[in-house]
Amino acid sequence: MVDEQGAVSQPEGSTMPDHAAAARPWLASYPPGVPATYDYPDVPLTRFLDDAAADFPAAIAVDFLGYTLTYKALLDRVDRFATAVGDLGVTKGDRVGLILPNCPQHVIAAWAVLRLGAIVTENNPLHTADELAHQLNDAGCRVVVCLDPIYQRLAELKGRLPRVEHIIVTGIQDALPFPKNILFPLKGRRDGTYCNIADSEGVLRMRDLIATTPPTVAHEVIDPGVDVALLAYTGGATGPGKGVMLSHRNLVANAFQARLWIPDIQAGRENLLCVVPFSHPYGLTTCLAMGTLAAATLTLLPRFDRDTVLSTIAKRKPTLFPGVPAFFVALGEAPDLGKRDLSSVRACLSGPAALPAEVVKRLEELTGGKLREGYGMTETAPITHANPIYGKAKRGAIGMPITDTACTLRDVDDPSRPARAGEPGELAVAGPQVMLGYWNRPDETAEALVDGWLLTGAVAEVDDDGYFWIVDR
Repeated sequence: MVDEQGAVSQPEGSTMPDHAAAARPWLASYPPGVPATYDYPDVPLTRFLDDAAADFPAAIAVDFLGYTLTYKALLDRVDRFATAVGDLGVTKGDRVGLILPNCPQHVIAAWAVLRLGAIVTENNPLHTADELAHQLNDAGCRVVVCLDPIYQRLAELKGRLPRVEHIIVTGIQDALPFPKNILFPLKGRRDGTYCNIADSEGVLRMRDLIATTPPTVAHEVIDPGVDVALLAYTGGATGPGKGVMLSHRNLVANAFQARLWIPDIQAGRENLLCVVPFSHPYGLTTCLAMGTLAAATLTLLPRFDRDTVLSTIAKRKPTLFPGVPAFFVALGEAPDLGKRDLSSVRACLSGPAALPAEVVKRLEELTGGKLREGYGMTETAPITHANPIYGKAKRGAIGMPITDTACTLRDVDDPSRPARAGEPGELAVAGPQVMLGYWNRPDETAEALVDGWLLTGAVAEVDDDGYFWIVDR
């Protein structure tokens, strides 16, 4: 509610302002084509894949080191794998752990788990055995899908994963064209990227499950606002990582919010360079979800390597490139950058740290596109702020709240009170992308979510135009 003086009042019994009535001065700075609000479809996340396969069946969905899948073929493999995983006993609400780099198998597995109404539980492939044990046990995963070399870490945990009933393994070579599928294991034996798992281990092979299972999975009924789609773990800098519950509605909304922020996206005509790991919500939302929403080609790279990224841009011609500051700094330092063809890239979104101005300037000059800084958290699926792609960007700022996102600064010692005018305060955000809560942690959920607001723990400043800067934690 807003009083006669224009101040945002608090609902009776509330300690925080009404986020629906919160002032949003940044809307005056929105560029043309970016809406202040949007009517998000209340659908399962898998609707993105169904629609892309129906509208663009012959379009390339996945491009991985020369291996490609159309949207029609991708949907077929997703339904085959979903059927196989369902035959193992996985049902709605069960957690399935994924420990995979960005590869076609990751795309297939994630969509298949969601098709069952089960919960994708992402794990960083670089985690140690102990870190994996914590997350898989905390989530109570029944099935794990991993890359062959990662299985060695899981083998160390025998007897320590009581809920895991099945481990499904896959190899990079399973998604490579001839002769790369033959050469990769030879190279992998030398550098440790290939692992031959003995039949006696009793694991299942994803390749065989897809090849031998018909695509008969039934579409599970989903309540998008209630049912958890993704269990994403926080970094755990101050202790064991917490599982963040993101609903289908959270992820659908944030994928739309990301797409709306780039108003010239054309369905079926974009190519997304996917090097940000899907194991983090930033990669899963801006690449997998938003890319599928736009029926884009997902050009997958399993890890960031500067020369590989530059050669991939020149060869595959991606139009959109979500990344992190370290990526763009490394690219900007390439000695032969001026000789590379980067002209296909139209827009890059970087977050959550600030980018050096000289890096932005050089990359924008070479690509002719826009490199913009943004911000988000695992708890917000993850994007909450960004500088406009086609509008005024303020260097060092995280930008302004994106469509349908409310934001306020609170007193750092007492969040029930607003920060003093002109002074930093704790950043609080509200919107359709804000998490349901922390997995099995009601007390910590209650501390973080107050009256519909997420208290981020970040200290920020805001200017008169509604652009925000992170200044402390």
